[in-house]
Amino acid sequence: MTDSTKTTENNNVANANSSAMASTRRGILGGVGFGLAATALAACGESNNAAAKDDVQAPAVVRKKRTLTMVTTWPKGLPGLFTAAQRLAARTKELTEGELDIKVYGAGELSPALQAFDDVASGAADMYHGAEYYWQSKSKAFNFFTAVPMGMTANEIMGWIDFGGGQELWEELSGQYGVIAFQGANTGQQMGGWFRKEVNTLEDFKGLKMRIPGLGGQVIRELGGAAETLAGGEIYQALQTGQIDATEWIGPWNDLALGFYQQAEYYYGPGFHEPGSSLSCGMNRKVWDSLTPRQQQAVRVACNEANHLSLGEFTYNNSISLQTLTQEHNVKLRTFSPEVLNRIDEISKDVRAQAGSGGGLEKKIYESFEKALSANALWGSVADGPFLNSRSKG
Repeated sequence: MTDSTKTTENNNVANANSSAMASTRRGILGGVGFGLAATALAACGESNNAAAKDDVQAPAVVRKKRTLTMVTTWPKGLPGLFTAAQRLAARTKELTEGELDIKVYGAGELSPALQAFDDVASGAADMYHGAEYYWQSKSKAFNFFTAVPMGMTANEIMGWIDFGGGQELWEELSGQYGVIAFQGANTGQQMGGWFRKEVNTLEDFKGLKMRIPGLGGQVIRELGGAAETLAGGEIYQALQTGQIDATEWIGPWNDLALGFYQQAEYYYGPGFHEPGSSLSCGMNRKVWDSLTPRQQQAVRVACNEANHLSLGEFTYNNSISLQTLTQEHNVKLRTFSPEVLNRIDEISKDVRAQAGSGGGLEKKIYESFEKALSANALWGSVADGPFLNSRSKG
């Protein structure tokens, strides 16, 4: 890896009779108020020598370019997920005026999906785009930075991470493994999953084999089922062969793209396990530290843009895709019964507490998350909740 790069500036020295004349170049990039200030190059000349210096140029400074590798946990080309990583990479290149060129790879191209974090931590890759709950074998606390059962919605988790101290706790956790991570997309509210048979009662969950990662999988186990963690590209075949009876993935947009409706006709909501999944962009800490402050800020801004754009993108496309699933593919929509959801809520509280029971940093993360969750629950009970209930009856 090379060290921080420099800005190329070619300034012509203007006529000067008695005083110095400075030329400053500033670029205002994007619509986000992110300024990349170039170095001011000044030249001065005495009045007697001005004519002779009219065409003199300052020495050129070569801008060094750097290529970074980004591995992902997503199938190559998958809309909303892989494309979010591509958007983030393209924006970073634009903001740094080509200094940072991030090459994005789909799951399995350079790293297996669930090995992305390890490869970035070791330096085998520079960056990843994925979901933090895939790393829960290292610490259960990673779940809180993607989604936990009966946890925060997309807007709520954005608020906690950006304004409630979540980012600082996240950096402390990831830093133990030589990684720094940021929010890099959000799917919004997810669906509960695809099922071959209806699941109307608690009894129907006993013996159920379901693909569901993170703490959501622990909830299914508590209900008497069996939970597996499979990468997105492995799910369809697992359904097709009977390896699993049900699967959650994301929502109508991505689920339609992967064709799950061809193997399971019952589509359940809500996604109790992922009410607003925050996806992440992680970078090897040594690589991050080698970037200039300007480049670091560019990466932060690109992540922030990708995160907020993706939420609107998912919300709109999920709405359109759900119509396609129901009207063209005869998918049967179902809602988990109050009996099932009430039991899931009880289990979820225990599961979240267990994830923060490790003490030290894990406990700090859990307590911070729960404090924000409680505050959001009160606000939601008088704001979004009543509004959405009223609108649905209209």
